[in-house]
Amino acid sequence: MSEATPPTGSSDSSRPPENIGDRVLARVHDASLSLGHRTALRGRSRSKDLESRSLVRVFKDLGNSYRAYRRSTGQPVSADIRTAAERFRKERSVTALVSVAASLDRLEILSW
Repeated sequence: MSEATPPTGSSDSSRPPENIGDRVLARVHDASLSLGHRTALRGRSRSKDLESRSLVRVFKDLGNSYRAYRRSTGQPVSADIRTAAERFRKERSVTALVSVAASLDRLEILSW
């Protein structure tokens, strides 16, 4: 077992993942669970649609965080973040979403 992964049942097992990719995947998973519950209540179950909607939900949450950061700091839109966001809109993939989150994480505005 690697040092980065605490053993099951250890007191550190509730710690959030430190890797940005793992953190994004955890957020997408949480969004999927939330949306999946609502989808099940409506009688729909299309996993590809659920995955896409989960990615978009996390992307929108990131956008809300970034807009709040910009309002509080008065900073203009970052070219890196704009490029990452445009890539996500075109690709709608976890990889593109991680790029957006990593750009925001460098600004230390993610609360997760």
